Amino acid sequence: MAQVTVYATPFCLYCVGAKALLRRRGIAYDEVRISMFSDGARDRLQAGSGGGRTFPQIVIDGDPIGGFDSLRELDRSGELARRTLSPAPAG
Repeated sequence: MAQVTVYATPFCLYCVGAKALLRRRGIAYDEVRISMFSDGARDRLQAGSGGGRTFPQIVIDGDPIGGFDSLRELDRSGELARRTLSPAPAG
């Protein structure tokens, strides 16, 4: 199984949508909750997500894929299932 991380903030509807999509697909994820009002929040988000500055940011096996729209497109194309259900490459 792939390691999926969702960088999210409270009260973010796109964050809620991304997490709901992952749950519907049975994909486990770790959530990193970042308060938009804390010092350095955007810096922590950028560091963890490969440069993203909007919420949510989703990372699959260390590969930043972007936000909710990108996640939804991966799901529609079938790529999300391929990336999360197949074993991670040995390395």
